[in-house]
Amino acid sequence: MSERHPIARRITRREAIKSSAAAGAIAAPFLSKGRYLLFPDSNAEYSSRAVELVGRTTVIDMLSPFAISPSRHAQMFAHPETFTPSDIQQFRSSGIRVFHIAIGNGGPDAYTESLQYFGLWNGFIAHHGQSLMRIDSLASFDELRKSEKIGVLLGLQNSEHFRGPDDVDLFFSLGQRVSQLTYNSRNLIGNGSTERRDDGISDFGIAIVQRMNKLGMAVDVSHCGDHTTLDSFEISKKPVLITHANCRALVPHPRCKTDEAIKKMAANGGVMGITGVRMFVKVDEPTTIEDALNHFDHVAKLVGVEHLGVGSDSDLQGYDKMPPKENEQLRAGYKGSYAFREKIDIEGLNHPKRMFDLAEGLIRRKYSDSDIELILGGNFKRALTAIWTI
Repeated sequence: MSERHPIARRITRREAIKSSAAAGAIAAPFLSKGRYLLFPDSNAEYSSRAVELVGRTTVIDMLSPFAISPSRHAQMFAHPETFTPSDIQQFRSSGIRVFHIAIGNGGPDAYTESLQYFGLWNGFIAHHGQSLMRIDSLASFDELRKSEKIGVLLGLQNSEHFRGPDDVDLFFSLGQRVSQLTYNSRNLIGNGSTERRDDGISDFGIAIVQRMNKLGMAVDVSHCGDHTTLDSFEISKKPVLITHANCRALVPHPRCKTDEAIKKMAANGGVMGITGVRMFVKVDEPTTIEDALNHFDHVAKLVGVEHLGVGSDSDLQGYDKMPPKENEQLRAGYKGSYAFREKIDIEGLNHPKRMFDLAEGLIRRKYSDSDIELILGGNFKRALTAIWTI
């Protein structure tokens, strides 16, 4: 039997504290001036305002795999029972209601590997059917809101598995609702952010985007090169998403987006999710949550808060808690232009309760409650509604 999500519904301040305490989430009583020690494994204080904002919002993280550790990923799929009630409770208490779990995938076996990936995910969700549900339609958002479940949005961070437009139909039927056009390198559709040259989207790519539009599959350009990114806004008749990237105006990194791209994304009706990946946030140390908030501010001032969201680009634990060997292997898979530093995560956004820290940060930056609700999930829900409506 599943336990009730401790922050899944609209709640009052008193109810927020009472329900969290019932779930074993509070280590200390009410502190002065409306602040609380919310979680037993942390001395961090959270305001009742932040707790209530997260609690009443369908929080969407538009890039957060359940596990970035390859060994843990494999274990979950091979033995789904190893995703325990304790794990489920950690996901519930995170405040995130919808996880877009896309990973990078490509190469000569992309089609077969992607079939396997979506098959494994559908099986995993079915195994944990009392706790997880697939988010694949407008109705599923409403169903999720009424339930105690964790939403899983199926996507991939590459589209090499589309051998032709008909494959878009096939993978849509398997539940895929988001597809990033390219990862960091070139494919038949276009070019990635670290590719040597970027010639934009090909004729083949146009056919793929058009079929995605027809079916209601979201186009994601987070890892795409600049020309490919800009082409997408001209070609797509539906909003285009930047699920997880930051601002080139603040950090000259190839994975960050130019102001031109951000403006065209907004004009197209899209939303941009800001990440806490260290080298995308600031070029030097110290790099803190305040530097990540600068990216939220930049997008809000440039195109409006209505085009701003969250795409952590991390699982709940963060990259720096990966097994050292796997962390080393991950870094080795990227070009030098990725500019990894000693740490990949940012303190404050490197733990399962990061949405509460983010809400507090947005409060510090003087965002209104309604704007914070949009950033935490309302904007991506609106954009997905437009994309999925046929």
